[in-house]
Amino acid sequence: MIALHFGAGNIGRGFIGALLTKSGYDVVFADVNEAVINELNEKRRYPVELADASRQTETIGPVQAINSGKQTEELYEWITKADLVTTAVGPSVLKLIAGSLAEGLKRRLSKNKKTLNIIACENMIGGSDHLKEAVFSYLAEEEQEALSVLVGFPNSAVDRIVPVQQHDDPLKVSVEPFFEWAVDKTAFAGEVPDIEGVTYVSDLAPYIERKLFTVNTGHAIAAYAGYQRGFKTIRDAVCDPEVRETLTGALEETGQYLIQTYGFSEEEHQSYIKKIIGRFENEFISDDITRVARSPLRKLGEHDRLIRPARKLSSLNVKAVHLAEGIARALQFDFADDQEAVQLQNMIREKGYRGVLGEVCGLAAEDPLVPLILKHLEK
Repeated sequence: MIALHFGAGNIGRGFIGALLTKSGYDVVFADVNEAVINELNEKRRYPVELADASRQTETIGPVQAINSGKQTEELYEWITKADLVTTAVGPSVLKLIAGSLAEGLKRRLSKNKKTLNIIACENMIGGSDHLKEAVFSYLAEEEQEALSVLVGFPNSAVDRIVPVQQHDDPLKVSVEPFFEWAVDKTAFAGEVPDIEGVTYVSDLAPYIERKLFTVNTGHAIAAYAGYQRGFKTIRDAVCDPEVRETLTGALEETGQYLIQTYGFSEEEHQSYIKKIIGRFENEFISDDITRVARSPLRKLGEHDRLIRPARKLSSLNVKAVHLAEGIARALQFDFADDQEAVQLQNMIREKGYRGVLGEVCGLAAEDPLVPLILKHLEK
């Protein structure tokens, strides 16, 4: 069995690629990082280490890699032959690989009639849907119809902290012990594959929103509040009483929405929150605050981890007090080495907070969140 995986970074190697290899797939990484590609092809294996006291390490392989920017003909051939395609490239890169995927799928139509599933394993809602839309934009109507039968795009929810790291071995990856990979089993073309570590579900929404509104929201709140307090790592921030109060308050708020919407029990969700905060406290993961806080324009978007849950709460007539504080902290993220942070601060100087809340966050002037956010900013 062949699995073509786009993205040979730490998440691709340490999470998705590792699970696919252990599930019996011959994994081919597609990336544009020439150094990593050469290392993978030379060594054919790489070490994955757990970021905990055990430092347990396993060797993943054999694998191989191609340069998706230069070896296009080889890439199309792998798409033609693959039994599974996965991605871990980042939400903004999905549209950049869509053209190559489309061309490979066109060629597959005449060479391979076996069903194929393409799973976007990205930190976003509906990643595979977005990828399908981008891929199909390159296809003629008759090609779309033919591929709709043969190719599935199941959405997935992924969760594993893989911090920025440096090792003597450029292929080595340290990952936290916890991981979750949930996939919508109803969207597969043909048989659902047996992949170690995957949880197949009929309704992905509870898993996606629980993860997004707890892990991603919590990570962002800790980062922006910690940045304001002068901390360097997420762990240091989470251990600070003031940051901890904001973080736990925000997760209690998102928890209200999740419990009311999806029927999680109070006890079950409190246990989940405790587990997530415990992950942030992992002393073996030194996650830099400015890395987690980067790209504030994206993270302040109306469908992302701060604004979206706050608006969900507003629809339930619940005040998102701590989430509003987190949004205010994000608006004040002025890290000079982050392009989006610089752009955000320029927008605030030009249009004011109200203008940015409307343009970036999609909040109308009369939205009940606006005065809550401005109240925190005035402090």
